[in-house]
Amino acid sequence: MTSFTETWPVRVYYEDTDHGGVVYYANYLKFMERARSEFLRSAGLELDHIESEFGVMFAVTQANVRYLVPARFNEMLNIESELVQMRGARIAFRQRIYRQLDGVLLTEGDIHLACIRRDGNVSRIPKAVRESLKSHLNKKEEYSS
Repeated sequence: MTSFTETWPVRVYYEDTDHGGVVYYANYLKFMERARSEFLRSAGLELDHIESEFGVMFAVTQANVRYLVPARFNEMLNIESELVQMRGARIAFRQRIYRQLDGVLLTEGDIHLACIRRDGNVSRIPKAVRESLKSHLNKKEEYSS
């Protein structure tokens, strides 16, 4: 089994925080979304090209997030993303957010996505996309064509 984790850095800006300087809970999901986009980019995939070439996109169907320690204004964070499942029309990521300064785990999430067509109906992940992601899948037994 190979292991591939993409790490994406982010700085917490004032706009990411509540009035107490703590990252607003929904913004962790935004950080994770950006990190998943960078994960796909590292696999040679661009979301806009997937949509224009194959007529599909990915929609979040489930987000299970666990908040452990708050991030604060001006901290540097690392968002780690792992692709842990790819089946039919579904893919799942495990993501973790760490504070760069001391490596403390702040937030972790399991995010599930469905491949859908422009009309909103579910579609199998295109073969070319599956092939690009296959080497980035951390649990080979989860892969099925």
